[in-house]
Amino acid sequence: MRIVFMGTPEFAVPSLEALLQSDDQVVGIVTQPDRPKGRGQLLAPPPVKLIAQRAGIPFLQPVKIRVPEFLKALADWKPDMIAVTAYGRILHSPILTLPPMGCVNVHGSLLPKYRGAAPVQWAILNGETETGITTMLMDEGMDTGAMLLQESLQISSEDTAGTLAPRLAALGGRLLVETIARLKAGSLAPQPQNHALATSAPPLKKEDGAIHWTASARSIANRIRGLSPWPGAYTYFGGERWMVWSAIPSPAKVDVEPGAIADVAKQSIDVATGDGWLTLKEIQPANSKRLTMAQYLAGHRVSAGQRFVAEPPPSDPPA
Repeated sequence: MRIVFMGTPEFAVPSLEALLQSDDQVVGIVTQPDRPKGRGQLLAPPPVKLIAQRAGIPFLQPVKIRVPEFLKALADWKPDMIAVTAYGRILHSPILTLPPMGCVNVHGSLLPKYRGAAPVQWAILNGETETGITTMLMDEGMDTGAMLLQESLQISSEDTAGTLAPRLAALGGRLLVETIARLKAGSLAPQPQNHALATSAPPLKKEDGAIHWTASARSIANRIRGLSPWPGAYTYFGGERWMVWSAIPSPAKVDVEPGAIADVAKQSIDVATGDGWLTLKEIQPANSKRLTMAQYLAGHRVSAGQRFVAEPPPSDPPA
């Protein structure tokens, strides 16, 4: 078959690479435009574009996909199917109805749970112990199309979004190729989703990283894991913002106010939460690199009774 692939970030790379090694022909690739990146804000190509260039496959980076010029260019590739993994935009009817065999999407959750842009992160944020990949036939809704194949994957207590996403991406590539092969063979029947069971996974914002110490130790630990590497979980200590990259929850009884430091050891500090303790293991103070708690404590004095807060201290009013 002639396949057009649409995808953008690192998560989409295993899907594209799996297609390139399959029996079908990737005749074109669509990815997002180059974006400013890093402190210098220099334009950087998306990972999928780099694969397209390396493989010598024609690619498009439309700013808008609802324009005649893009639709014509897409139609000129004469795709039998469009395969989509983390492209980053909702496709409208002229694209969805273009290929005779439809548009197949690779989604990073066990649909209908976690429809939306950040399914990997929200699964960890919500304390799930299992997630997976679903392939589906796309419609005009947000991940509402009929399901094709689904395979689960365990989430460990140490997983972050950064460690879980590559495993899901690899599974997605394998499942995409299997889905296409079975669709070609006529051995795969689409199954409608149960919309009553749907949950959402909206895009994340930097503000989602704020640690509210009145929450339970377990939910704070899940937030830290789910928001790593981006946008990261943060708190305020001594007037400066700390990123918290690793912490261990404990259900031990709490008898001090949430956010207060209860104990300081050589390699960690214990912080009270609304339910249990949180042992901080890896942090990143403002204008610093990531440090283990032991590295930080070797050069800084921290005492029981000091507090972490969710909001920055108010600035002094002008004189």
